Amino acid sequence: MTSGRQKRKWRMWRNAFVLVAPFTLLYLLFFIYPTWRVLQLSLYDAQLIGGEQTFIGLENYRDIWEDPLFWRSVRNTLYFVLLTVIPNTALGLVFALMVVRLKRLRSMVLAAFFLPYILPVSVVTLIFQWIFDSQFGVAQIAFQTFFDENIAVFANPNWAMPMIAFVTIWWTVGFNMLLFIAGLQGIGKDYYDAADLDGANNLQKFLYITWPLLWPITTLVLTLQLILQLKIFDQVFLLTGGGPFNSTIVVLLYMYRQAFTRFDGGYSSTIAVALFVLILVAAIFQVRVLRSGRST
Repeated sequence: MTSGRQKRKWRMWRNAFVLVAPFTLLYLLFFIYPTWRVLQLSLYDAQLIGGEQTFIGLENYRDIWEDPLFWRSVRNTLYFVLLTVIPNTALGLVFALMVVRLKRLRSMVLAAFFLPYILPVSVVTLIFQWIFDSQFGVAQIAFQTFFDENIAVFANPNWAMPMIAFVTIWWTVGFNMLLFIAGLQGIGKDYYDAADLDGANNLQKFLYITWPLLWPITTLVLTLQLILQLKIFDQVFLLTGGGPFNSTIVVLLYMYRQAFTRFDGGYSSTIAVALFVLILVAAIFQVRVLRSGRST
């Protein structure tokens, strides 16, 4: 009896190992090993392609600490986060509240909002390069009306980053809206029926029922948005290339330049580590703030 139980237990562990092994191997190969190599390269003076690797310790970290362009890329990244994370979340919630009230054409409206999210970033940037073209773009009608001149927004240091943020929100707000719709549909109708009996108006229902019960979804959306927007690269690379005058250069783009323009593997790896630390600290800080806000 004991021998049979031990055999069944061994077979259970064997089957579990067989099922987990492919994922574990892929995880080690495509995540753990590259992460280790980045950490290792950040301690070396190493060319990305060929060349010798010279151990220099923390010198790369000292260099980025004294690198004004790196700090400018950090400021630009945080500015972009400020322009996108909260507005994108708020718009997703507003659109979700509007859509769930629809009795007809809900599927069509959902598709219209979500369609931009499934478009490749190259298509999205081409659309807005045409819309904001300084000579023939349809948006220039509005600029002529309000500013009495055409504005090349992606070539203007004051306009470039806000316009990239606008493009990003247009592109991604549909995903946030779907998350909020899922949260709204999970709120029982009984809460609102009880509020109606107490004579609550729509604003009171939102403040005391909808908003508190949506707080977990709100925390999720804000955290996802923070992490995604700190990793901004594609839109900046395709729309401005970091210009004009480095006014839109962000951390990932600066790392890209160091890695694939200067082929400096050590310095670019150090920037990658710094970005990882920035994302980790920002995410932990945001989660703590949101949890404390929920508890109060």
